[in-house]
Amino acid sequence: MNTFQDLGLNDDLLRAITDMGFETPSEVQDKSIPLLLESEIDLVALAQTGTGKTAAFGFPMLQKIDIDSRTTQGLILSPTRELCLQITNELKAYGKYCKGLNVVAIYGGSSIQDQAREVKRGAQIIVATPGRMKDMISRNMVDISKIQYSVLDEADEMLNMGFYEDITDILSHTPKDKNTWLFSATMPKEVANIAKKFMHSPTEITVGNKNEGSSQVSHEYYLVNSRDRYQALKRLSDANPDIFSVIFCRTKRDTQKVAEQLIEDGYNAGALHGDLSQNQRDLVMKSFRNKQIQMLVATDVAARGIDVDDITHVINYQLPDEIETYTHRSGRTGRAGKTGVSMVIVSKSEVRKIKSIERIIKKDFIKKDIPNGIEICEVQLMSLANKIHNTEINPEIDKYLESINTMFEDTSKEELIQKFFSVEFTRFFNYYQKSKNLNVAESAGSTREHVSNDNAARFFINVGSRDGYDWMKLKDFLKEILELGRDDVFKVDVKESFSFFNTEKEIAPKVLEFFTDFKHNGRFVNVEETENKGGGGRDRNRGRGGRRSGGGGGRDRRESSGGFRGDRRSKSGGDGNRSERRRSSSNSDFKSEKRGESASSSSSRPRRSRR
Repeated sequence: MNTFQDLGLNDDLLRAITDMGFETPSEVQDKSIPLLLESEIDLVALAQTGTGKTAAFGFPMLQKIDIDSRTTQGLILSPTRELCLQITNELKAYGKYCKGLNVVAIYGGSSIQDQAREVKRGAQIIVATPGRMKDMISRNMVDISKIQYSVLDEADEMLNMGFYEDITDILSHTPKDKNTWLFSATMPKEVANIAKKFMHSPTEITVGNKNEGSSQVSHEYYLVNSRDRYQALKRLSDANPDIFSVIFCRTKRDTQKVAEQLIEDGYNAGALHGDLSQNQRDLVMKSFRNKQIQMLVATDVAARGIDVDDITHVINYQLPDEIETYTHRSGRTGRAGKTGVSMVIVSKSEVRKIKSIERIIKKDFIKKDIPNGIEICEVQLMSLANKIHNTEINPEIDKYLESINTMFEDTSKEELIQKFFSVEFTRFFNYYQKSKNLNVAESAGSTREHVSNDNAARFFINVGSRDGYDWMKLKDFLKEILELGRDDVFKVDVKESFSFFNTEKEIAPKVLEFFTDFKHNGRFVNVEETENKGGGGRDRNRGRGGRRSGGGGGRDRRESSGGFRGDRRSKSGGDGNRSERRRSSSNSDFKSEKRGESASSSSSRPRRSRR
């Protein structure tokens, strides 16, 4: 492999490279930089996150622009504010010896007037998010009609986020003879289409195989019931005491909820998602980089700006909807030559996705078990012992040793060691000694229709086909609001104005509690447990408020008298203060929704030490 001196970079850039401690170029840099310096070409470069793509296009752009001119000559589009700022700061560091260089970041969440003033002072390079860039163009605050180089960084992610029209509009204001450099971690057909539309016979560089995962990352999956997902997350964290991780959730709501639960349970955690202000996001990222936060819970979009080299684990709390997104997630670890682990917590219905991801990334997943309580206690104890063994003695402690020695003068060495380590060990032992096995055996079947009637709970619900539900829509509705896996709701039977569905018995208390005083679209939704398990015949109520169902074939008598009409709700089996524990969500039509609660009360959990 070449050195940076062999790539053709000028002295100013080489001095900056030396200051930054770079020794040899990465593969994408080695392949891209000479091409871009020697020729006026369009380029498509495919490389995983963390392989140094910013330097691959940043050094050539800095060398080729005219720093003595105040005209904007380079435009770099990136999907998020965090990545926009990251690229801007890196370009400034690369060009620290380029006198007169002005790189300006344009992104939402900050004053558009201030950004416009920075551009007018003479910005040779603009780094922008598509939305804010389009806005400034429409207001005539920027002029990109003379740019010579445009870069689409993380092109696949920009298209996934719906920026195709914005990118099209922005590029329509640029010269047709400019050079366009497209950098992406994956190559879905949407990226191929944009390359075909906006580029002229582009040269393609591929580091590894298209969409392939990094060789520095190992992939593991853990099979649990959906309702045990959070408990599994905690055990994986406790089993890795030195974890420094990013935890991925699909939605902003889940991201915030999981982070809040972790903080409540004593973990050093934080949330990163689109509902946070720019200042809040900056503070979270600062805390994460300083390792004040060990577990950063993030959405896929927000995580695009995370540039931290020593992340040990990526935990997929929920798998992404798009398989290609998994490649981006796992690329957050195993960076800068280090190794990393990508963990996936899945239910039975999601195992097939693991197989699909394996085909895409060309890497095998290892199925592992969630550790039990005793295993966690052992790991935590040995971790503490190792830290104490390697701790340097602070001489300031000497003045306290006489009093300490007096206190323990009747204590043997063995007993002292036992007492000392029991402080940490007892916390975890008391919590985990009666913990259940969270692991689920993998089976060939992907549904729960085989669950025996003895282990199933059958429910009546006062919504049906006239409310717009068929069995599939009702199943999706229930699993979403109850936060269950696809296979946790089964034997769904939809009638005109009411329906029936099954869950396992273990989930029944959660279902009944959730639907106490629950409204949907202004109407009370009533759920009651019945005795028929879905095999036909009569469904008989189990004593919720003393009412019971009747009629042949499972039809409830209340149907013949006009149903619930949204004005009746269960009065029994509920806590009068439950409604006070509910919270609303701006992203939901539900008038009331139940906040997810973990299986154990916070008072019984071992509090994590603040490391």
